[in-house]
Amino acid sequence: MLHSLRFRLLIATLLIVLVTVSVMAVFASQRTAGEFRSYVEHGDRTRQRRFEFALTRTYAQTRTWQNIQPVIEEWEQVSGERVVVADLYGKIVGDSGNEWVGKNVSANWGEPSGKVILGSTEVGTFYINPSTPTPSVITEFLAAINRSVLLGALMAGAVAIVITLVVSHRIVRPVESLTSAARRMEKGDLTARVKATSSDEIGQLAHAFNAMADGLARQEQLRRNMVSDVAHELRTPLTNIRGYLEAAKDGLVQPDGALVDNLYEEAMLLNRLVNDLQELALAEAGQLRLERHSVKLGDVVRTTVEVLCPHAEARDVSLVVQVPDDLPLVKADLHRVGQVLRNLMNNALDFTPPGGQVTVTARLDGKWVSVQVRDTGPGIAPEHLPYVFERFYRADPSRTRATGGAGLGLAIVKQLVEAHGGRVWVESTLGAGTTFGFTLPLDSS
Repeated sequence: MLHSLRFRLLIATLLIVLVTVSVMAVFASQRTAGEFRSYVEHGDRTRQRRFEFALTRTYAQTRTWQNIQPVIEEWEQVSGERVVVADLYGKIVGDSGNEWVGKNVSANWGEPSGKVILGSTEVGTFYINPSTPTPSVITEFLAAINRSVLLGALMAGAVAIVITLVVSHRIVRPVESLTSAARRMEKGDLTARVKATSSDEIGQLAHAFNAMADGLARQEQLRRNMVSDVAHELRTPLTNIRGYLEAAKDGLVQPDGALVDNLYEEAMLLNRLVNDLQELALAEAGQLRLERHSVKLGDVVRTTVEVLCPHAEARDVSLVVQVPDDLPLVKADLHRVGQVLRNLMNNALDFTPPGGQVTVTARLDGKWVSVQVRDTGPGIAPEHLPYVFERFYRADPSRTRATGGAGLGLAIVKQLVEAHGGRVWVESTLGAGTTFGFTLPLDSS
């Protein structure tokens, strides 16, 4: 509980509310106290001047203090403040409390609150709350403000708790779903998925998780297919070799040159498959060694085309090369680049019908040289395009090594190009052919 995300969100929100309200309370108290004190002092001065004017006017009517008592009693009723008036000799001539009339002013009262001046002559003084002061108005006001702030803080805290619980539930619930799905995948259930109910970061995380789960499920299926494919690819030549040897052993065929040629051809099929698997494993492990030199790509393309011309003629497919003579040098492994081109062109020739055409183009693309191999074959369906570079993947599962290879050629192409720092891609339209492309870095030396 103490380590849960929901509890941490609740504590964090309450701390933010507490700190915010505390800072606001201190600031509001100080600011309000200053402003209210100024207001009270200004009001006191205004009321005091009015009181002085009333005392002066009453004294001026008779030049005595005999009518002063009703004035100060009325003042106490209005203001709630006790008032004492004394003459020039310090004798109390009026007391709104009717207690000290006739007595002398006490020295404990301090300075008088004001003076009564007629013309330019002082005729008396007055004291407001001389001995029983009431609580400070400012103190009472600030206490009321602080009580209101405290009440507001409690209400804000309650609202924050409710909002935090609601928000944390919306945040934590999909996280808990992701955790549950991840635990299911940990136990081997690759069908675990989560429902993405929003487009925010949590929703994007759910989409990413589902995409990862789809990728893992696809890789697991490909792994199973790979085991089956490897067994099938090895079984076929091994079965043929075993058949030839058993026939020779039983005397059904003579161990002549034709038998040796057949055995040699089947052994070469096994050798190529094992070499492809080893090369792909090295490339995927990052252990493939590249001997990079300055390479003129046009020469590599033309050499590859010359090698594959007999194969193209046998299939009645024309080869076209569109490589400019001034193409810059690239930094690459000559043997590996030739291998990439042969794989792509062999693949294009195998899928191009008689009378079709395979075109190889190269052009400068910023700091890269882009190479494309385009055929006029039947094309690849859109649902197969994302997976054509995966090992042992065939768009047509019925194709065998004799008709379409083991499904390793394009996977090797991808690994070799990426080992050079380039990228590889495919574009295809059903009925209009397919284009495979890759990039190689320019020679900057």
